[in-house]
Amino acid sequence: MFIQTEPTPNPNALKFLPGREVSAEPREFLTIDEATASPLAEALFQLEGVAGVFFGADYISVTRDPAGLDWPQMKAPILAAIMDHFVSGAPLLRGGAFDGASPDGEDSEIVAEIKQLLDSRIRPAVAQDGGDILFDAFDEETGVLSLRMRGACAGCPSSSATLKAGVEQMMKHYVPEVARVEQVI
Repeated sequence: MFIQTEPTPNPNALKFLPGREVSAEPREFLTIDEATASPLAEALFQLEGVAGVFFGADYISVTRDPAGLDWPQMKAPILAAIMDHFVSGAPLLRGGAFDGASPDGEDSEIVAEIKQLLDSRIRPAVAQDGGDILFDAFDEETGVLSLRMRGACAGCPSSSATLKAGVEQMMKHYVPEVARVEQVI
């Protein structure tokens, strides 16, 4: 098994590509307690310096503690943990431990349009950088769209610019009801 790595715009996150499907649904782990839902995430959190793990469709983004080890020191143990996991054949998640978003009713036409645009145009581009972007809320009175950044995009120095220059402009163009885009932390 050969695992490739790619840098991300976030200097504290690195993207690992195992050459196979990782997760049908994006999943993020920000603490060791959350990581117990996944044997792979748990193994990665046990390595020194790991501060976050994100599973994308065909990649794993690992975020390091900026005050900890540097990537040259962390890369080999992370590669070994990923390889060991996939070679073992263990499931990605323990016992159906996925808490995917459950629909809480029907979306308005505007919200449905926003979500469709996120899924078709924005999320694939953000995934290229090792992250994900999720709909959080839309206030139809003020036109404020709240989005949540995950994976390598959470905490990335350029995430604010991505939201304002990229996402906000695209949303305003295709969904005129959107006046402003904000990041939910």
